[in-house]
Amino acid sequence: MRFGCVPFLLKETAPNEKALRSAGSGWCQYRRAMRFLKYMPLSTSNFLDLSQTEHTALFEEGRPMWDALKGLQDYFARGSFPTGKHTLIGKPYIGENVFIGEGTVIEEGAMILGPAVIGRNCHIRHGAYIRDCVVVGDSVAIGHSCELKACIVFNDCQISHFNYVGDSILGYKAHLGAGVKISNVRLMPGNINIRFNGEEIDTELKKFGAVMGDHAKVGCNAVLCPGSIIGRNSVVYPCLNWRGVLPSNSIAKQNGFFNIK
Repeated sequence: MRFGCVPFLLKETAPNEKALRSAGSGWCQYRRAMRFLKYMPLSTSNFLDLSQTEHTALFEEGRPMWDALKGLQDYFARGSFPTGKHTLIGKPYIGENVFIGEGTVIEEGAMILGPAVIGRNCHIRHGAYIRDCVVVGDSVAIGHSCELKACIVFNDCQISHFNYVGDSILGYKAHLGAGVKISNVRLMPGNINIRFNGEEIDTELKKFGAVMGDHAKVGCNAVLCPGSIIGRNSVVYPCLNWRGVLPSNSIAKQNGFFNIK
């Protein structure tokens, strides 16, 4: 990645701000470089396998992975998505701008408001409620009383029973146990922050739930607070209230978390 200001990155102190502002684009490039370095441990490649989604255009190199959520509305506005022969059991409600892949089954009682794209060979069960700006990959199960809104779901995820997934990203083969809720709004007004390395990182989002890495699992009735990041192959125990960054290959329990690698 090129920013045009590499020499600045080698200094212990930032360059003169006034001079950079007068340089115009140079200052912007410097800020982008600093932001990239700060978020590098939270980059998409450390959590998500982009080969397991057909919607890689949502993710931009050098930007924090949650920025993909900011582009969902524009993503749907730019064009259509492929559809295929699918099965409707009874008369589920399917709104406008809903694209359904081949082999997907949608049961009666499900409601898909749209805009939404549902991948191939998915199973949308009775009572599922899929709202606006939802991107679902292939072979995903969305069960009874599950509500999805403004989220990106990679292939082979399981969102099976009584779950809420709002303004979130679920990686390849992520699994939510029954009753798991991903909270996406602060009780006190303000942007969602992420606690990482002793700092509060401003996501610049008023609504942001969680990012679950590939193969991450959350046990029954657990709650992921706004701004949660769950690493690859990590587990959150049932009934836990989690906030912050859980490293990859870790287990979170009531008394803290430990590495299982």
